[in-house]
Amino acid sequence: MKKNRSRKSEVREKITETRSQPKQNLRLSVFCVLCSVFCLLYSVHAEKVYIDITSPGIKKLPIAVQNFTDGKEISDIVKDDLTFTGLFECIEDAAQIESPEQPFNINNWKGLGVELVAKGKVKKDKDLIVTVFIYDVSEGREIMRKEYTAAAELLRSVSHSIANDIYKILTGHQGIFKTKIAFVGENGGKKEIQLMDLDGHRMYSLGITGGILLTPRWSTDGAKLLYSAERTRIWAVYLFDLNTLKEKNASMLKGLNISGNFFPNNKEFVFTASKNGKSNIYISDIVSMKSRELISSPWIDISPSVSPDGNHVLFVSNRSGSPQIYIADKDGEGIKRLTFDGSYNTSPVWSPKGDRIAFVRMIGGKNQIFIMKPDGRDITQLTNRGSNEEPSFSPDGRYIAFTSDRNGTKGIYLMRLNGEGQTLITPKGFKATSPGWSPL
Repeated sequence: MKKNRSRKSEVREKITETRSQPKQNLRLSVFCVLCSVFCLLYSVHAEKVYIDITSPGIKKLPIAVQNFTDGKEISDIVKDDLTFTGLFECIEDAAQIESPEQPFNINNWKGLGVELVAKGKVKKDKDLIVTVFIYDVSEGREIMRKEYTAAAELLRSVSHSIANDIYKILTGHQGIFKTKIAFVGENGGKKEIQLMDLDGHRMYSLGITGGILLTPRWSTDGAKLLYSAERTRIWAVYLFDLNTLKEKNASMLKGLNISGNFFPNNKEFVFTASKNGKSNIYISDIVSMKSRELISSPWIDISPSVSPDGNHVLFVSNRSGSPQIYIADKDGEGIKRLTFDGSYNTSPVWSPKGDRIAFVRMIGGKNQIFIMKPDGRDITQLTNRGSNEEPSFSPDGRYIAFTSDRNGTKGIYLMRLNGEGQTLITPKGFKATSPGWSPL
């Protein structure tokens, strides 16, 4: 029992750090050194955007993140985060005239075409203290000075916070570098739900196991996970509370129960149940645990996904003779077919803004990931190596996590919305499936 309580305390600590806002992060306080600088920082956000991330044909913005004094590991993580976006080009150390220890001098940067320079210094004592300075090259002035204090073991979390702040200055949008990805990991035949940073680091188990585990999905407030598990030959839908670390069976219907996702109110969710031998789609209330039928037909209807505004539900049905993707109103009426090409289309998920749908289509015996608009137009194939499935959007809708076997073992990959930058983030050879990206 003592060991179990110790493990739960450790997991709770990590989850708290994941879900808290910056000024409430687990022993992580982010504050501005000078009040005038703090005001200036947000003035910059309001008055100047260095790169318009909504613009088509966007070009990479040249920036410099210099090696932090006594903290190169931190600056390397910041550079990796910003490079991952595909929006920025971090110039090489060898091309920099000014050393990291030298004061910022506009004349050292103008000829390099750099828009912004980040410097930092790190003090490692009982805690980790990182001071970051951001300079606008065209205006030749400091636009941010911030100090980050945290326990030494939270080095990566601090690094992601710094990357988020730089991203906000450059784009005017919130960064996603402190988000988490839930997934199903398998080690020695044991399946369990784990969490990791978006770059694949700091993996840890939630202690949730099952003979089979599927599709962990987050509530929009980041407080709960919804997933399916097979235990003792019984398929059920479960809710895991990330505050209490307690699990409860959320499916009261007989037969096979497979989870979908939450409604935006976080009080209801959709799921599939094979009650009476028919596979239909249901809505369940997480408090009363009462379920009601949403879509019922003589066919197989599965894989429901609620839109971000809660007004529509995607699902997969074989009512046309093969698995295809359909959309219905939130009351199950107004059903329309969205996919017509291919004989096997499945696993539809909404982007956070509801402007795109990612799904899986089988081509030549292998699954590939596509995106389309909610009306079924502008279908674009994103993957073509190996078999790829289980897409999940980042909370800003600019990236997709997915499962692929292209390296011989199923692992979790990330890619940009246009299919570029496909990267394995779980360890090579480690079997990982069913990614679910957390909200901000």
